[in-house]
Amino acid sequence: MNTANSPATAGTAPGRAGARRAYFGTGAVVAALGVAALTGCSAASLQAAGQGAGTASGAPAASAAPAASGASAAPATAGPGTATPPASAAPASGAVPVLGQLAGVFAQGQGFGQARPAKIFNGGDPTGLVTQVTWTSWGGPQAIGSGTSEYVGPGQSVATGTAETATVVAFHLGHCHGTLMYKAVEWYFPQQGQAFDPTHYENICTGSYVPGP
Repeated sequence: MNTANSPATAGTAPGRAGARRAYFGTGAVVAALGVAALTGCSAASLQAAGQGAGTASGAPAASAAPAASGASAAPATAGPGTATPPASAAPASGAVPVLGQLAGVFAQGQGFGQARPAKIFNGGDPTGLVTQVTWTSWGGPQAIGSGTSEYVGPGQSVATGTAETATVVAFHLGHCHGTLMYKAVEWYFPQQGQAFDPTHYENICTGSYVPGP
């Protein structure tokens, strides 16, 4: 994962360097990600529902829409190495969570406090920026998206990074100061051998890195 740098401080080196979430096996200082579980109807339940009612479209029962209670179907299967998130309750019916809030070291960021933001920026160097984000899931315990960010490999400087496709994961769904939000976010580069790590992330409720620098 590409190391997202802490917001730049005049006269100091960036808070993070190397692959954005390169704290997975690179020793770079990083933010750690704790995770909420993917939930959804089981194939057996959907099949039973389909036999009882059927659909006008003729689509397989497994593709049925999420229940009206507001629980989201599980997002697309994650790639190899993805950690299995622990169980987590789905949001209340009708509630639409936002992606954290502008706070702490991310107070000058972008995309926080919004639902399904197309751009996320933690206020630091380019490794902390993801653009053209398209969300394939939103509203369940974990939201998954894909966007473009700067990948910095081991031994590289930020100046020599390259723009690559990144997987974005928003999780830790819950209330922060009375607002329903994803309280954590992380992105990484599967094509570079990186995987989702539930122990490093940006805490976008308090505006801090986990673990801290």
